[in-house]
Amino acid sequence: MIRQIIRMGHPTLRQFADPYPQEKIGSQEFRELVEDMRETLDDAGGIGLAAPQIDVPYRLAVIEIKNSQSRYGEIPLAPFATYVNPKITVINEDAAGIWEGCLSIPHLMGYVERPQHIRVDWINDQGESQSMEAKGLLATVFQHEFDHLNGKLYIDRITDTTKIAFEDEFLTFHSPPE
Repeated sequence: MIRQIIRMGHPTLRQFADPYPQEKIGSQEFRELVEDMRETLDDAGGIGLAAPQIDVPYRLAVIEIKNSQSRYGEIPLAPFATYVNPKITVINEDAAGIWEGCLSIPHLMGYVERPQHIRVDWINDQGESQSMEAKGLLATVFQHEFDHLNGKLYIDRITDTTKIAFEDEFLTFHSPPE
């Protein structure tokens, strides 16, 4: 079922999400929530969705990158995956910036700098602990999605407010030439 994506201003987006109960991983309720998140993500045309974005205040996110070419430039493909109670550890503080957008802040883009080498630890949809390193744009995607679990939006991380634009103006004035 496609769920409504809540937008900036809704209080759930500013709450620290509760840990997802490990004993519920694999349950019918869990499988339905993950499937709803997948359908909602597909319908919205995004690459990631956190449970708080559909007004479910749990530490759960899904990511799927189907197309290596995006408005963000070249990005590695990533099969659909579920991230339960994820944690990020910064391996290298060196940051780079990109123009980010968000399904909960439609039609806006903002330039955000984030560390470009991280480790992600999480529990998968089978209840198994997982860990991986991510670099570059994939590291940015993880940080963006998992910020939602901490009540943060990308707009909170913009240090230069002159680098906020509506999508149409971003495409006209700020996107790299093809």
